[in-house]
Amino acid sequence: MNRRPLVLATALAGALALAGCSGSGSSDTSKAELSVSGTYMPQPVSADMAAGFLTITNKGGTKDELTKVSSTAAGQVTMHSTTDGEMREQSSFAIPAHGRLVFRSGGNHLMFEQLRQRPKQGQTVTLKLTFAKSGPLTVEMPVKSATYHPTTGN
Repeated sequence: MNRRPLVLATALAGALALAGCSGSGSSDTSKAELSVSGTYMPQPVSADMAAGFLTITNKGGTKDELTKVSSTAAGQVTMHSTTDGEMREQSSFAIPAHGRLVFRSGGNHLMFEQLRQRPKQGQTVTLKLTFAKSGPLTVEMPVKSATYHPTTGN
């Protein structure tokens, strides 16, 4: 009878050790896992302003927030939402856990203001995306024709 507590303690210790290891081979769902796709900028018709579009996907189990966008191509990059045809500047955008944040024509979008030079079709613009919790991401945004509209993704 004295062995029973020892067997139970050993079994419990083994179960706890296995529980601690169970997540080590899989992705960490306790943080955001961000990736960017579908980036593009229509060639601007204005010499000092351009729009930009992209999708940020979060495969992680925690939400994050896009808090800033910057680019050496512009004096500033602002983030805007569009609701019922009305455009409003936003200081941040939520990126839900296991969700997406989409910037597309007619909806949420980026505005590149005070362009240092007018981007032309075939060039790329470098962006730095800053988040509340995750590290920053640097992405390349290709400049497309002024009439470009993607048929998939955004």
